[in-house]
Amino acid sequence: MIALIAFYLFATLTILSGLLVIFARNPVHSALWLILAFFNAAGLMLLTGAEFIAMLLVIVYVGAVAVLFLFVVMMLDIDFAALRSGFTRNLPFGILIALVLLAEIVVATSAHRAGPVLTPAVDTAAAPVQPNIVSLGAALYSRYLVPFEVAGLILLVAMIGAIVLTHRSRGDTRGQRVNRQVRRRPDEAVKIAKPATGEGVQL
Repeated sequence: MIALIAFYLFATLTILSGLLVIFARNPVHSALWLILAFFNAAGLMLLTGAEFIAMLLVIVYVGAVAVLFLFVVMMLDIDFAALRSGFTRNLPFGILIALVLLAEIVVATSAHRAGPVLTPAVDTAAAPVQPNIVSLGAALYSRYLVPFEVAGLILLVAMIGAIVLTHRSRGDTRGQRVNRQVRRRPDEAVKIAKPATGEGVQL
């Protein structure tokens, strides 16, 4: 019974958090609602027995949200002084999100101990011989190897594109010009001279 209640709780909060991510006007609030949505999705994965996917949602996606938040702050040129001044005003909202996440962790732990949300007919099925992580690794690197590599290539292109979009050239720096260094003649190179005492260097 507690597993069923946890399922409806996580599903409802996931949908509501996703909607609030879209309709929130403050980018900070949108990022916080997105973190809440990821935590709820991880709770749903935990209820279905996919603990590996739940761990990925918390570690990878929540960690990526922090990086995304930094990119938003850098690209929107947010005034940090105004952001610090509004800390007290946003403190109740942050405490509310923290309490909701803490309550969900307690409910998810209790529901995981109660068992997965499955019908009695499905419960009688044979248990898998190997863990989920072993099965997932065997499937990724055998049957789905090409889509896995293509997904990695797409992520690499996206990372390079993000770096190119956020890179800004500065006018007060002097970059290295390799073509001019390669084309230089010996008479243009720096010469190491050892003049005698009292003699100057001939230019």
